[in-house]
Amino acid sequence: MSVILSKEITRLKKKILQMTAIVEESVRKSVSAVRNKNEALAEEVIQKDDEIDLMENDLEEECLKILALHQPVAIDLRYVVVCLKINNDLERIGDLAVNIAERAKAISRDEDDFIPDSISAMIEKTICMFKQSLDSFIEMDLKLAREVSHMDDEVDELNRNMYQEIREMIMKEPRRTGYLLHVLGVSRQLERIGDYATNISEDVIYMIEGKIVRHSNSK
Repeated sequence: MSVILSKEITRLKKKILQMTAIVEESVRKSVSAVRNKNEALAEEVIQKDDEIDLMENDLEEECLKILALHQPVAIDLRYVVVCLKINNDLERIGDLAVNIAERAKAISRDEDDFIPDSISAMIEKTICMFKQSLDSFIEMDLKLAREVSHMDDEVDELNRNMYQEIREMIMKEPRRTGYLLHVLGVSRQLERIGDYATNISEDVIYMIEGKIVRHSNSK
């Protein structure tokens, strides 16, 4: 690797780390806003979204510049390509955090304060998945990356259970329909964050091994 390319890769790493930190914070704040019915915290997440969008644009330009000017090969090429893909996934996760924050604002304004156990379990599992996927990328840890896919099955199952639980509650108490649908919306956004975390972990596997495991049994 040339000295110039090495410096560009180092700068790219710093930028992607900044992006991961900000998005992770947004996710944590959004779920905390749901748990604590904190409208002000939810608004913080919403206001942060523009900054995440700008960071995504900047990172994409950085990756494309490296590809065009330095034509990296092997692990360097895979790293830049994975940064491009993870950058997009992070922006989408930031959008999902905003969606959760919007639900949190509606939830905080309702007198109903019931938060199903399944939501709490989903929050813990999804946060763990997301953090582990980011750690696998930062540390280039193959074992961590492979564990994330297994956790995704658990999040999917919790989301299915949540749908059934909310459905039964609405049938018993129709007056709570609006509130419960917001809770169900949070569940759906968490499930999608889990999917993106899985995407990140699969890209890490590709970066390290050069193998594409998405849509394959090797996950």
